[in-house]
Amino acid sequence: MRADFRDLFGQLLALPSVSSANPALDMSNRPVVDLLATRFGDLGFQCELLPLPTQPRKANLIATYGSGPGGLVLAGHTDTVPFDEALWHSNPLAMTERDGRLYGLGSADMKGFFALVHAAVQPLLGERFTAPLIVLATADEESSMDGARALVQQGRPQGRCAVIGEPTGLVPVNRHKGVLMERLHVQGRSGHSSNPALGRNALESMHAMIADLLAFRGELQQRFRNPHFAIDVPTLNLGVIHGGDNPNRICGHCALEFDVRLLPGMGGAQLRDDIRARLQPIALQHGVDFTFTPLFAGAEAFANDHSELVQTCERLTGQPARSVAFGTEAPFLQQLGLDTLVLGPGSIDVAHQPDEYLALDQVPRCVELLRQLIVRYCLQDAG
Repeated sequence: MRADFRDLFGQLLALPSVSSANPALDMSNRPVVDLLATRFGDLGFQCELLPLPTQPRKANLIATYGSGPGGLVLAGHTDTVPFDEALWHSNPLAMTERDGRLYGLGSADMKGFFALVHAAVQPLLGERFTAPLIVLATADEESSMDGARALVQQGRPQGRCAVIGEPTGLVPVNRHKGVLMERLHVQGRSGHSSNPALGRNALESMHAMIADLLAFRGELQQRFRNPHFAIDVPTLNLGVIHGGDNPNRICGHCALEFDVRLLPGMGGAQLRDDIRARLQPIALQHGVDFTFTPLFAGAEAFANDHSELVQTCERLTGQPARSVAFGTEAPFLQQLGLDTLVLGPGSIDVAHQPDEYLALDQVPRCVELLRQLIVRYCLQDAG
């Protein structure tokens, strides 16, 4: 590995950039995008920092080399999940090399990807770029995807195609599920438990609503099926429930949090409307009020079956494109009109847990693959 790759890889890992729905854990990503702007700016890229409208201490970076229509977007997110340092065998905020691996938070998921892009483009900078190379670094993918949402609202970046460097083991990924995370709150009326008529039991009402949600799950799994996925049906997981405060009081309130994993072709907004319509008569029957709200805006499923980019990446990697269960920013880049694929080094199996790492043997393979993509879409192709 070149010294400048090691240097940038280590610097990226050393800058904490946790995004979290918990304000006590949430951090700015500005040090990371500022570093990337400096390093890519030194190579001649035109760098633009775009603060998020709702979170000005966070920003997206668009770094562009070359000009004109078309071109290639190499994209990734600059944030990580929270971490527990005590569970790591080395400093999570430092690059540690051992056993043929580079350990550190964000090594695979996915700040390390930008160091690979930086290494891949350098030998090509003396060539004539007939279409632009755009390095896109986003904020808040791990919590809200607000960085990608802001880009859609701004209509940027423009280009022909986009490769998102999430950890796929350098296997092309052209499909993944979407996700909704929802909160259902039932407000009843408390009272002395010796006389049920004194109140409206929110827990009993929630019991009926859960039964209906599970029936709805079964209906969805009958209606929607996609054989490209290992779990080929949509799922609905009941994740969290809280309610009441004492055994001798009628339960006055109850809250449930659950997620739904959507297959391509399923619309999140329509699904929310369907659930709300099913819950309303149950609430009326039990004489309770309810609110049904998203925990975050959600992300649609992604599918790109037979595009030119998919075929190119299949040819370059020697691997057929496949589906994965985890979500990415791909649906948002598709909304911008980009032919989009997910393809990057590392394994999702080591993400979001202690001792995350990137295998060293993936580094030269990824650099060469990225270089071939840059040549294909920026040096040979003007459209």
